[in-house]
Amino acid sequence: MFISPIGGVIRKLNQVPTKKILPARTAPLRVKFVLTSLPVGGAETLLLNLISRLDRQAFQAEVVCLKEPGQLGIDVSQLVPVHSHLLNSKWDLRVLPRLVKLFRESKTDVVVTVGAGDKMFWGRLAAYFAKVPVVCSALHSTGWPDGVGRMNRWLTSVTDGFIACAASHAKFLVDFERFPKEHVFTIPNGIDTSRFHPDAPQRDWLRTELGVASDARLVGIVAALRSEKNHLQFVEAATQVIRNRANTHFVIIGEGPERASIEKAIEATSQKSHFHLLGNRHDTERCLAALDVFCLTSKNEANPVSILEALACEVPVVAPNVGSISETVINGKTGLLTSPMESSSTAAAILTLLSDSELSEQMGRSGRQLVAESSSLERMVQGYETLWEQLYNAKAAIHQSAPWKRPPANSAASPNLGLHEVLPSQPDVALFH
Repeated sequence: MFISPIGGVIRKLNQVPTKKILPARTAPLRVKFVLTSLPVGGAETLLLNLISRLDRQAFQAEVVCLKEPGQLGIDVSQLVPVHSHLLNSKWDLRVLPRLVKLFRESKTDVVVTVGAGDKMFWGRLAAYFAKVPVVCSALHSTGWPDGVGRMNRWLTSVTDGFIACAASHAKFLVDFERFPKEHVFTIPNGIDTSRFHPDAPQRDWLRTELGVASDARLVGIVAALRSEKNHLQFVEAATQVIRNRANTHFVIIGEGPERASIEKAIEATSQKSHFHLLGNRHDTERCLAALDVFCLTSKNEANPVSILEALACEVPVVAPNVGSISETVINGKTGLLTSPMESSSTAAAILTLLSDSELSEQMGRSGRQLVAESSSLERMVQGYETLWEQLYNAKAAIHQSAPWKRPPANSAASPNLGLHEVLPSQPDVALFH
């Protein structure tokens, strides 16, 4: 019979046989990424970029969306198979046997849960019962969602690696979340510096699209329209800037549930013509290259991808001193840090950069250099590939198996791409064999 409640499943973890390592081979390691969905967002874009650059001779990736694939799921499905619709509600227990079956049938070597919450819980629990050799959790934010934190901590012992996206984020995972230090690894977020780069002609292009003067100053934010991104503070700061510099316009890129409240706040400013809500864009690099200042007003962050993208375009950044932002927005060097939740602090920093073009240009150059040296996409991909190899071979050593060796070039078969909806599985799947 299927085990219920979940508490009973957790208590049986120590009774499950030790995970078995697969026989030594030179075939690609089979990696499954587990997440809720793939809407347009920072963590989701990171995953898309990571998958696009993986060594396909060495790693065979697939994505598992517990719910719908999302907008980026279509893009990812052009690269690797995408499975979806395994979870009908937060506590749909059928998701467990569905995941176990999927991992077992595909002989998965590595499971990586992306983000906290239900995907982190179900993905790791299923990986354990499926005897997947390596189980990792990649975390891109701080704190837990309501009601799932304690259960996720219960699964700490079955997790081989917790992946932080910045050094201070790793410290948070150790000090606050109490994850074992020896199992916390830092792989900084990375972006494609060949795509995101300074491009002067885009300044005229975007101003023409917006219908503003060629000498208008542009301040932009790129973030999903969610409450934690705190766009209302961005609007408040913008109104203060406009009072001092009437030729300044504010660009908002992103979509989400807070759009209506943001539009209402803009209407209330009586300066609606200075705001431009562009929705989701596939040409973010062009938009960023056209900005004078990039700004975030988030309540909390880890290592925002949008900041890295702006810096790579040599655009100085104004952002709150929260999370790991200070590792990329180095105050006075690549941008200006502001007091969290204070629109006046944000407005003052924006005005400082708009008033000092020499300082802004210097910060822009320093920002791109920082990203090129420490936050390139190549470095991030190498970090993940190296970690998987090390963790897998550590398990091989425990089980006295030969280590996995990367296969020679051009030896991997092309994956069967596309979107795959996982049909409901029977509730009596045997978890403990």
